[in-house]
Amino acid sequence: MDTIGVKLVNKSKFEAPMYATAGSSGCDLRADIDEPVLIGPSKITLVPTGIYIGLPEGYEAQVRSRSGLALKHGIVVANGVGTIDSDYRGEIGVIIANISDAPYEILPGERIAQLVFCPVARAVFAQASDLPLTERDSGGFGHTGNM
Repeated sequence: MDTIGVKLVNKSKFEAPMYATAGSSGCDLRADIDEPVLIGPSKITLVPTGIYIGLPEGYEAQVRSRSGLALKHGIVVANGVGTIDSDYRGEIGVIIANISDAPYEILPGERIAQLVFCPVARAVFAQASDLPLTERDSGGFGHTGNM
């Protein structure tokens, strides 16, 4: 498994992000709040983590939903996957959405998301008047069938 050096400042009242198991690809982010926060059905809120990171150039950090919260309570990262660029130095906040029909209470220190580190490739665009044909061509959104 590859590793990268990431500088971390933990201004929260809780432990720093850590990997739950040797095979975990994401480390847990915790809610750095003083009292519970209630998220109503179909509502979105920004939850602070108290975590700041310094990524090396060429990497990003992705904030992803925790599968257990999503399945059991309908609590997800609202923007799908949050991207933290290598030049961002502010606090990591998690945009949480409640997609269920019941309110959910986030507790202080609760694990609310996971952080995954990924290399970044940047495109060098070449202007073209057309694109090479492929077997699929412009077929999309279900073009390849259900199986």
